[in-house]
Amino acid sequence: MPTKSYLSTSLLVFCTVAVTSCNNGPGNTPTPAYRDLNKNGKMDVYEDSSQPITKRVDDLLHQMTLEEKAGMLFINGARVNDDGSIEDKPGKGLFAFAPNALKLVNEKKMNHFNLWAIPSPEALAKWYNRMQHYVADSTRLGIPITIASDPRNHFTNNAFAMSANGFSQWCEPLGLGAIGDTNLTRQFADVSRREYVALGIREALHPQVDLATEPRWPRIAGTFGEDAHLTARMARAYILGYQGDRLDSNSVACMTKHFPGGGPQKEGLDPHFPFQKGQVYPGHNFKYHLIPFEAAFAAHTAAIMPYYGVPMGQTSENVGMSFNKDIVTGLLRNTYRFDGVVCTDWGLITDATVMGALWPARAWGVESLSPEDRVKKIIDAGVDQFGGENCPELVIKLVKEGRVSEARIDSSVRRLLTQKFELGLFDNPFIDESKVSRVLGNPEYQAAGVASQRRAMTLLKNQDKALPLAPGKLKIYVRNVDPKVAAEYGTVVDDPKKADIAILRLNTPYVPVNSPITMARMFHHGDLDFKGKQKDSILQLLQTVPTIVDIYLDRPAVIPEISAKAKGLLADFGASDVAVMDVIFGKDKPGGHLPIELPSSMDAVRAQKEDVPYDSKNPLYKFGFGLSY
Repeated sequence: MPTKSYLSTSLLVFCTVAVTSCNNGPGNTPTPAYRDLNKNGKMDVYEDSSQPITKRVDDLLHQMTLEEKAGMLFINGARVNDDGSIEDKPGKGLFAFAPNALKLVNEKKMNHFNLWAIPSPEALAKWYNRMQHYVADSTRLGIPITIASDPRNHFTNNAFAMSANGFSQWCEPLGLGAIGDTNLTRQFADVSRREYVALGIREALHPQVDLATEPRWPRIAGTFGEDAHLTARMARAYILGYQGDRLDSNSVACMTKHFPGGGPQKEGLDPHFPFQKGQVYPGHNFKYHLIPFEAAFAAHTAAIMPYYGVPMGQTSENVGMSFNKDIVTGLLRNTYRFDGVVCTDWGLITDATVMGALWPARAWGVESLSPEDRVKKIIDAGVDQFGGENCPELVIKLVKEGRVSEARIDSSVRRLLTQKFELGLFDNPFIDESKVSRVLGNPEYQAAGVASQRRAMTLLKNQDKALPLAPGKLKIYVRNVDPKVAAEYGTVVDDPKKADIAILRLNTPYVPVNSPITMARMFHHGDLDFKGKQKDSILQLLQTVPTIVDIYLDRPAVIPEISAKAKGLLADFGASDVAVMDVIFGKDKPGGHLPIELPSSMDAVRAQKEDVPYDSKNPLYKFGFGLSY
């Protein structure tokens, strides 16, 4: 019997009509190899797509080698070449260290990849189809690849939102929380799903349903805010928009994160890095952070990702979430009866060198363990998949030494295979490259994204009803706004003393940490208030001319003096200059309400309990505050 490519009957029959090379262009047909014909020259049909998924999984799992099973347990980043080719070429930019997917398929038997930077949607579409052709044609079982991605549909400079590159650009999740409309959140997720599916991205490494209870934490922009019940409503709508009522060939599987809630980080320092390893619960509020995950389970989220931090004092041992059997098996599997895929956050096993600096594995609480023992502890905890790693040889070694049973590996592989089948990847893994430009760049999708940027804007102060401004009638001085954009709304002057009004855009302050790790310095850690010359320059402008201030909140800014002196004060959650100016000049109305409170001082911030929502003393603006015109 010849080796068999594991594609569905319908696709195999279709492909006998047109067998082409694995570098096919747009719209060309799938490519299984001739080895799918038996020695009599007839199709060797051995797997019926009409059978229940459980039977199809059993059939394939029975044929897989230990090496193929181990490879399936790993997902890592991959490079996409500028021309969409799949050969190994030097990478560019921040994510140049990402490995070549073709090498990982051949050398590690991997078939899950996440993408960071992509050169263009067209290049990604070509790369994706070529990869699927390759695995169908040149691997033993033809198991299709699954592509995952962090968020790509937000107008943002946040490190965790990938470059938009043609995707519709909506407000950040924090802005969706500010709007508070579950219908809009589901619309956002549905549009994003369509764009993902058009490019072959079938797994979302989101939503992030952590609670922003510690205002200094750098990852607040990716949350829906600090209220558990608001977040739960948003989470359900978000997951249903991506997945539908159940996974199918039109779905994007959601990997909801970071179980059991990553918000309560000590002093807001993030456990991506060795200067912070523990989550703290001074308010004894651990269960509050579980409420959004309960909504995600009810919406049947396909996967869960635990975070890096150690839940200090909450479990029988102080080890990171993915090493923690009390968290994964005890709470997630046994208490919540979650039987979907559990995947670690990225980089728990091996150290990495990024941009010349050592980035230690996030093996918090088990630093002394070898990489092999870390893998075993994660498997024993109940996790299925290792994020950001490609070391299946460690799993193989553990099984061959009898330290982990192959039956235990089978249970995780079964979950991962089931998800691929549910997504329809075995029936047709290919995309139509000719449709990419009609989906990405769709005017309706783009317009809806920009409308969300405007709607999420939150009016905090409107002294003497100064807003909205009258378009075309004022002399405007702008700072941190494109003068060409501003010129569409009034006469731009270069001296604030000559202006009727000034418009100032600000970002929430942060203080870069002192770390050799480049990514650590990119995270927005530290104090939330303006200081020194920067603060003086802002206040001087506010004293010179009536000023409308817009501040981008990726964390809760501390701005009492700015608020006091501003003529008008708005907050945005990811918005272009055009979107901001449209709201200021009344082409649209601000529709947001704060999903996070704005503290009145850094002393109040430092006195807060990391796990408790809206608990700062005498906040400048309370959770839920928002005016309108």
